[in-house]
Amino acid sequence: MRRLTVTSEQWPLHEPFVISRLTQLHGEVVVVEIEQDGKIGRGEGERADSFFKGRAAVVDEIESIRDKIEAGLDRDELQNVLAAGPGRSAIDCALWDLEAKMTGTPVSELVGLDGPMKPVTTVFTISLDTPEKMGADAKANIHRPVLKLKIGRDGDPERVAAVREASPDARISVDANTGWSEAQLIDYMPKLAALGVELVEQPFLPGEDAMLENYESPIPLAADESCLDRDSLEWLVGKYEFVNIKLDKTGGLTEALALAGHAKSLGFGIMIGCNVGTSLAMAPGMIIAQLASFVDLDGPLLLSEDRKPGLTYNGSQILPPLPALWG
Repeated sequence: MRRLTVTSEQWPLHEPFVISRLTQLHGEVVVVEIEQDGKIGRGEGERADSFFKGRAAVVDEIESIRDKIEAGLDRDELQNVLAAGPGRSAIDCALWDLEAKMTGTPVSELVGLDGPMKPVTTVFTISLDTPEKMGADAKANIHRPVLKLKIGRDGDPERVAAVREASPDARISVDANTGWSEAQLIDYMPKLAALGVELVEQPFLPGEDAMLENYESPIPLAADESCLDRDSLEWLVGKYEFVNIKLDKTGGLTEALALAGHAKSLGFGIMIGCNVGTSLAMAPGMIIAQLASFVDLDGPLLLSEDRKPGLTYNGSQILPPLPALWG
């Protein structure tokens, strides 16, 4: 017999995290622990803005299938009894961790990776602000090789130019978080290309992607809010070059793996992303990071304090998780 524990947590940020449509002061997470035969599997779901769910709603969703989880629900069954979102993700990741603990087999082996997980380099995210503040933040993080800038408002080229001046050697990607119009896209993209931007995420709201159909972009585009699961992919072909996979969107590692495989078969490049959470939320993403060209698993770097034990960040390099954390 299993025992389920569900915990709602807040983790303060170093400073407000600002994107085009919201400001966040805390990491809002829900932690699932599933105990069986003396072993405990854990997973963390981060508040996912695309689902508009607070922590209480996520907890209620998990509690609605408590009996099924404690009776032995497996990962395949989970996909059919709970909609994708942070609640299902926390359960799914806890079930992967539980299997690893009970069998003594790392999740990297369970999913069929070619060898153990390897270290990866993550972007470091700079919040949306004035050009002066974003430039100052870039200068303070000049040691980081890859920066991701939150943009999506008027004056974005000036923001990127300020960061480029402050950190001339950094690789730069930007995330408009659905904040652009078609006119802004046409105006901004050549300017960002000239500044060496390597990737642009989600310029438009989901459903407005048709505007990209005949657009010849000077920079690769990545679908984030428009890419939730495998069912999203057909619509994105010919509009985006990359998909940003987040476990809270896919509802866990199980669907994330399936999404990554199907996306690659359609010719998409892979990016692994995150919301603001602790190392427990990032650790399962390290599996997808092994398949990705762009890695955005910097959530713990934005927190005042991370969960212990947590992932080891050597600057922007992330070491594989230890079993005491996950997997």
